[in-house]
Amino acid sequence: MKSKDIFARYSRQIFIEEIGLEGQRKIRSSKVLIIGAGGLGSPAIQYLAAAGVGTLGVADFDEVELHNLNRQIIHNENTVGSLKIKSAEAFVENLNHQVKFIGINQKIDSLNAEEILSQYDIILDGSDNFITRYLINDTCVKLGKTLVYGSILGFSGQIAVFNYKGSKSLRDLFPEPPFDEDIPDCDSLGVLGALPGMVGSMMAMQALKIITELPVYPDQLTLIDTLEWRFQTINF
Repeated sequence: MKSKDIFARYSRQIFIEEIGLEGQRKIRSSKVLIIGAGGLGSPAIQYLAAAGVGTLGVADFDEVELHNLNRQIIHNENTVGSLKIKSAEAFVENLNHQVKFIGINQKIDSLNAEEILSQYDIILDGSDNFITRYLINDTCVKLGKTLVYGSILGFSGQIAVFNYKGSKSLRDLFPEPPFDEDIPDCDSLGVLGALPGMVGSMMAMQALKIITELPVYPDQLTLIDTLEWRFQTINF
């Protein structure tokens, strides 16, 4: 793509005084890993690819199912039954072929977490279980990687930035994971499709601010209640 076309594509970002050409160069050279190509991962993939992130890794080992389509907006009826990373790759290719997409068809576990996460600058956690969340958090702390955390259920969501320049981590907020069987999830209680769109987009926004070195406020948990339309920030 010619320089003038690159400028035209990202001009609305470049025109922002705090971004400019230098900020766009930082976005283009960044490497971001999104864990999960589901409800939170879908909007994050969409907006980070649209913004021109240079390398976008996506780790997921599931297939697209029909019930995913109310919220996992990068997938569609034609991709039901296919691997989510393949569906995500096709989506990114159609949206922005300049983005280097790396599909990781693996479950993140204690054997591969360090190797996979070490290759990226920023990690976005869109996983759906506490074992994986705490493993990702602990690996980010060990590797010195910034972690953007999000979670959703029903009408409610949470978002935080952990381990940003040595800031606090998930364990400073919740020292130990609860037993998974004690915690309700989207499979049992459901989720309204637009909610993960909101939270995933906020995660992408935080990632872009980190990349372009705009102000980020770690050690805060943002609580989102879309039923009562309340937003609250808790310092920890």
